[in-house]
Amino acid sequence: MSTDTPTVLVFDFGAQYAQLIARRIREANVYSEIVSHKLTAQQIQEIRPAGIILSGGPKSVRVEGAPIIDPNIYDLGIPILGICYGAQLIAKQLGGTVSQFDAGEYGRTNMVVAGGRLLEGQPEEQSVWMSHFDCVTTVPDNFTVSASTEHAPVAAFESEGIYGVQYHPEVLTHHMDKTHSNGG
Repeated sequence: MSTDTPTVLVFDFGAQYAQLIARRIREANVYSEIVSHKLTAQQIQEIRPAGIILSGGPKSVRVEGAPIIDPNIYDLGIPILGICYGAQLIAKQLGGTVSQFDAGEYGRTNMVVAGGRLLEGQPEEQSVWMSHFDCVTTVPDNFTVSASTEHAPVAAFESEGIYGVQYHPEVLTHHMDKTHSNGG
């Protein structure tokens, strides 16, 4: 991997969509590489990525032994976007709350945008793709809620340079390009 080429790293947590995330980034003419979630902050610094995406995954962040990232990565100043499990991981590692959603949620749902940099310029209401049993119920300190759905009070959240979305923007691409360009 060339450190001279702007690169987005996609941390793989076993998501069915990790390859699709990488492909969508490449379709935006940005190099992306799928990497292990076990990379350390020091290894990330050596790569010097333009951004990091934490993919979804089949596990719950609430269970013992769930995959995590080196928490020092959050302090590197590199823009980070967490998708589904990745968003839940950000919330949990930075002091938010993740709870089980009894019925789960799979498929299209309507999302209401509350504001923020990540979703700036997007329609106030839009259809998004959900695939989760857990959801962020309380965001970490210094984060704001950017969007919600009927069943996910925190469908998107953000702080300076760190963003999380409960939905899968890589599945519905209508607004994805705008989301990624706003976030990083």
